Amino acid sequence: MSARPTTGAEIREAFLRFFESKKHQIEKSASLVPDADPTLLFVNAGMVPFKGVFLGEETREVPRATSSQKCMRVSGKHNDLENVGRTPRHHTFFEMLGNFSFGDYFKKDAIAYAWEFLVDVMGLDPANLAVSVYLDDDEAAEIWKNKIGISDAKLYRLGESENFWSMGDTGPCGPCSEIHMDFGKGAKGPCDNDACDPSCDCGRWLEIWNLVFMQYNRDASGEMTPLPKPSIDTGAGLERLAAVRQGVARNYDTDLFTGIIGCIESLTRQKIGENEEHDVSMRVIADHVRALTFLIGDGILPSNEGRGYVLRRILRRAARHGVLLGKEDPFLFEVSGAVIDEMGGAFPELLERRSYIAGRIKREEERFLQTLSNGLGILEEEVARLQKTAARELPGSVVFKLYDTYGFPVDLTADILRDRDLVIDQAGFDTEMNKQRERARAAWKGSGDEKIQQIYSELASQHETEKLDDNYRELVATTQITTLVREGLEVESVCEGDEVEVVVPITPFYAESGGQIGDRGTIRSLDGAEVQVELTQRPMANLVVHRGRVVKGELRRNATVELHVDESLRADTARNHSGTHLLHAALRQVLGPQAMQKGSLVTPSRLRFDFTHDAPLSEDELGKIESLANEWIAGTSASSIRSMPYKQAIEAGAMALFSEKYGDEVRVVSFGDYSTELCGGCHVENVTDIGLIKIVSETGIAAGVRRLEALTGRGALAHLRHREELLEKAARKVGVRSEEILQRLDKILEEKQTLEAELKKLRKSQQGAASQDLAATAQQINSVSVVASQVEDVDAKALRPMVDDLRNKLGSGVVLLAAVAGARVSLALGVTPDLTDRFKAGDLIRQVAEIVGGKGGGRPDFAQAGGNDASKLEAAFAALRSSIEAG
Repeated sequence: MSARPTTGAEIREAFLRFFESKKHQIEKSASLVPDADPTLLFVNAGMVPFKGVFLGEETREVPRATSSQKCMRVSGKHNDLENVGRTPRHHTFFEMLGNFSFGDYFKKDAIAYAWEFLVDVMGLDPANLAVSVYLDDDEAAEIWKNKIGISDAKLYRLGESENFWSMGDTGPCGPCSEIHMDFGKGAKGPCDNDACDPSCDCGRWLEIWNLVFMQYNRDASGEMTPLPKPSIDTGAGLERLAAVRQGVARNYDTDLFTGIIGCIESLTRQKIGENEEHDVSMRVIADHVRALTFLIGDGILPSNEGRGYVLRRILRRAARHGVLLGKEDPFLFEVSGAVIDEMGGAFPELLERRSYIAGRIKREEERFLQTLSNGLGILEEEVARLQKTAARELPGSVVFKLYDTYGFPVDLTADILRDRDLVIDQAGFDTEMNKQRERARAAWKGSGDEKIQQIYSELASQHETEKLDDNYRELVATTQITTLVREGLEVESVCEGDEVEVVVPITPFYAESGGQIGDRGTIRSLDGAEVQVELTQRPMANLVVHRGRVVKGELRRNATVELHVDESLRADTARNHSGTHLLHAALRQVLGPQAMQKGSLVTPSRLRFDFTHDAPLSEDELGKIESLANEWIAGTSASSIRSMPYKQAIEAGAMALFSEKYGDEVRVVSFGDYSTELCGGCHVENVTDIGLIKIVSETGIAAGVRRLEALTGRGALAHLRHREELLEKAARKVGVRSEEILQRLDKILEEKQTLEAELKKLRKSQQGAASQDLAATAQQINSVSVVASQVEDVDAKALRPMVDDLRNKLGSGVVLLAAVAGARVSLALGVTPDLTDRFKAGDLIRQVAEIVGGKGGGRPDFAQAGGNDASKLEAAFAALRSSIEAG
């Protein structure tokens, strides 16, 4: 017998290989970002990537699958953040081992497989295992007793809250059976419940595997009907299995965590086991940095909303626990290295992105630590104030200030207060947030994807749309209309002027996906009806809809039609899509592998490419990227488009986007030896067909994300011609040839500088003379020299130096000058230092400005103001004189 799997890596591998031997296909873990699911913030269970299959929206060639799925849970009954690190098994990030049957085997095999793996492969003692089933599930109970040999004493029937699973209020559902470790009554502490069963939270029981039997469909009324093809969804936490196999009380004591915690010990100079609160902090940091590493590895970046804010919350909680350990400088980024060392074998994308992940964590740490001490100071003051009173609640306004100004997530403030036996005023905080339009309070409202309309789900179950050509070379097809949809309803016919969605069994049109917009074109019937197709989309995996307007005749369901893709627009789109691949490859060569794609848009007129990078690109970098892409275009490489198994494609070096969901077979698009990507879009047959790539802009769109916009082919040529025309026009305006324009501009600018210097000198001379003349007009009021005057041909900016000059000439006095432009008036008022104890310039200017319909203010020795009623300027001067007289 081979050695029992013991380490986390060995258990993961043994699980996958065991189910592979049972004819399951091993599936790579999906990204933590759910694919087109508006109901989920993160993938939180192993079945999530297969949700479309369970719902009948997608099909698979192999009806069995197994995976070790990355999961995130940050809220809910068993996943409250404040419990992480304090209990043995609460985590944010974890791995869910699972095996799945899509209408193939059912309860008997699912139960037998689970038992065989736990007992025969893992080597667990059956005497220490117990089983629960749904109270009415006699079938499962009989299998456990008669096929497996579980005694009645080890078999528990529990209610719906414990042993019945549903995907939602409606849809697939069914009973489940859970396998538990039974540590023995009192083994984990006294239990006064004589009827103690696996639903008891006394510590005696540890659920290690949940087998879900999807056998019913529940409708809106609550009625359940049997599914035609019952399915299996199981989940076993890798961390729990490792703890059981390694004989440790906490998941944190398994080898999945010990290396990470050892790194934390080294960086903080603390030792696990010496101080319970320090132990909690180290476990929190270990858990949270695992989450951060995988979140950033899957392309999520810190932000103030949605997934990005969850990431930020987790990082800041970890940083605060670092401070509790005496670590007040960035260090979490170094801990991420230990996470990658542990997990990189199973998740090689982490190895490729090691430096990028560390850089993003370090930058966010630095930002938070800059404000943390100030925020903690504010919080300590408020806590001290509360402790002097009988109050135990921190006002919502303070919680909001800590959140808004110092970046304290609400749960971080609540964590800190919990240690002082204090709570936050949640209602007050919510009120403050509403005043600020709920500025990203981590209130997740979905991924932003629209919910799939029911009609598309129904259509997909009845009609499928096939591509005419996998490589999208054919642009015309003859077929028959299967469905017409108008205003969300199926109809028999549509007439001229109607907006319609057309479904056919086969199409040459490309449906919008992967950043490429859908094709445009026409659909014509044999009797002359015509639809102008404006948009082609794929609302379901196997359904394509052609959206447009009837421009001629009446189109009926079942009519024979000819579909024509707009050839010119398709060619432009293909050039731009292939251009994005070349830009992506060039970016990675010039900037490094951390330049990962974050999104793209491909249209006939332009392309847009978003990528991860921490700084604006220099002109030199942009030039290198553009030149490299165009060198490849000149190299005349033919495109290679192949279909192959996903695993084979990745092993061959194809780049995959971790935000995308791929099937068992993938389409691989290659250009030369410099670009190989998984892609389902339209491309040129040879890179020379692109013609030219011209980058037209580079901007930042979010923290750590840059955007390139570029043109290819006809668009690039039109852009260059337009620029050339502008250059020619500019050259003609200055009377030179276009190649001489730079020298001419240099000469013009030099002449301009000379003229400006002479003009400045002249103005200064004139202002000096004017100041001399104005000084002569000074009036003696209350023993104070006062100048109050309007000056001509002077703008507002010149008033201050004139006021300063006059003050110097007077030696002691008050100066008010005004410049008028239309009805607008600008005022500047100065008081010499010896008089500021009697007259404040700011006070005087406010009185004067009010008269001319304005406001102003400033320092005791100088102030400025503006007004909109120049007609009252003399009254304003008189008011100043009166104020000096009264002073």
